[in-house]
Amino acid sequence: MKVIDISMDVAPDMAVWKNNDAKRPQFKILRDYAQGAVARETQITMDMHTGTHIDAPLHFIEGGRTMESIALESLVRSVKVLDLTDVEDSISEDDLVELGIEQGDFILFKTRNSFRDDFDMDFVFLNASGTDFLVERGILGVGTDSLGIERSQEGHETHKGLLGNGIVIIEGLRLAHVVPGTYQMVAAPLKIPNVEAAPARVFLMASEA
Repeated sequence: MKVIDISMDVAPDMAVWKNNDAKRPQFKILRDYAQGAVARETQITMDMHTGTHIDAPLHFIEGGRTMESIALESLVRSVKVLDLTDVEDSISEDDLVELGIEQGDFILFKTRNSFRDDFDMDFVFLNASGTDFLVERGILGVGTDSLGIERSQEGHETHKGLLGNGIVIIEGLRLAHVVPGTYQMVAAPLKIPNVEAAPARVFLMASEA
């Protein structure tokens, strides 16, 4: 069994939303051997949307469900990694219609975003027509290799369309090293109740050739 990590490293110099320094994780060493301590202990302060993370409906739906409402069974399952590396700006219905997306699928977008480690203000995102198509198809989840699944949408149609229809969103995936195809996925969010999102370790599993 081959295990492929598709999560971002969490570090002070990592890419964060719109390069906003306030969103960078902060690490503080509380005790260390160099100071005569018998153990090392580190404290971290970070946003729930740091790096690879999962969005719950509350993120964009007032009164929406929180993270504990997302069953682990929906995050440990088969997924399809789709090749969208030719998309220049946004993922539309036209880009998705021929990719064999079926009802009940959980899909991951591999785009040019995966080939940059910095935050690209012009990252590839899912537009309103693509969102409507996925909702109509009846998918159960979607993951993207950008820190947001939408970009500069005044009405936030993408987030609201997906989350409002119970579709799980994973953001901040790293897929440059992943060959498009079908895999088993484990997406394990931190177990934090009553929040709108949670950082997650996400990896794929495939049989060895």
